[in-house]
Amino acid sequence: MKKSILVLAVFSFAASGLFISCNNSARKVEKAETNVVEAKEDLAQAKDEYQADVENFRQQTADKVAANNQSIADFNARIDMEKKEAKAEYKIKIAELEKKNSDMQKKLDDYKVESKDQWETFKAEFNNDMEKLGVALKNMTVKND
Repeated sequence: MKKSILVLAVFSFAASGLFISCNNSARKVEKAETNVVEAKEDLAQAKDEYQADVENFRQQTADKVAANNQSIADFNARIDMEKKEAKAEYKIKIAELEKKNSDMQKKLDDYKVESKDQWETFKAEFNNDMEKLGVALKNMTVKND
């Protein structure tokens, strides 16, 4: 009788241990599934934010290009009153700046969004180039004033 109680106790202990370990595995699987769902949601949100950043940057750049075009048009109108020699020199410089401005717009239009790191690098380089173009336009118009 003692042996049967002892065997029953050992069997009960083993069964409860097995049940608890299975339950822990089920919890681990459930937790992993929850983590996967949360990670997918985070990825989707990050992707949406990234796309919004790209679109916002494209809009800001389009505004800068339009402002540059307006500066060029204004400057062209002012140089029509200049002497013929000065006018020719200004026209050449303005043509170069117009080309750079349109090249910048084309560079942005042709850019294919690949990764966030590449986007950040592109954006930094593009902003630098755009700033240089803006300074060149400003210097051009200041010399004439």
